[in-house]
Amino acid sequence: MIVAYFGNGCFRLQSGDTVVLVDPENNRLKADITLKTLTSTARETIAEELSAGAIAFPGEYETKGIMISGFPVAEESTEKFLKTAYVVAWDDMKFVFLGHLSRPLNATLMEEFFEADVLFLPVGGGHYLEPEVAAKMVKQLEAKIVVPCFAKNHDDFLKALGKKTDSVEKFVFKQKDIAGDKGRPVIIKES
Repeated sequence: MIVAYFGNGCFRLQSGDTVVLVDPENNRLKADITLKTLTSTARETIAEELSAGAIAFPGEYETKGIMISGFPVAEESTEKFLKTAYVVAWDDMKFVFLGHLSRPLNATLMEEFFEADVLFLPVGGGHYLEPEVAAKMVKQLEAKIVVPCFAKNHDDFLKALGKKTDSVEKFVFKQKDIAGDKGRPVIIKES
């Protein structure tokens, strides 16, 4: 698995010839599957997302042997925007994308996202989780790997987590490489 970060919560995951793209800002990056964690509820936007083949709404999806479950983040959705968090089962691993989350998850969603192999977590305060809140969620969710996004500086998050790490250009791994990890942060530099 190869994970690259393009800024503003946009990740590209590739295994073999299959590519999953999460929250792209434009259509310059090509993918087999595109997930959107924040979608406008405007009728035109909904039609546009559906015609582009993006998965932008809660529900169960299966494509290219990848199982995707989208969960509404009702507490943070509004009349204008729908927030969705995803569990992606791929290559015998569980990937969790919390997208544009700004507050802790409710107990029901915590159960769905428990024990992820890789957790993509919005950190940075303001519109995203405060570093201390994010660190607490990492411990509660018991993810093997946590990939923070949005923050320009990850020092406060790493301090709250009680861990250190270096940044990498891309995160390249197999399931066996992360088997013994628990809450290990991986900072991916923006491409």
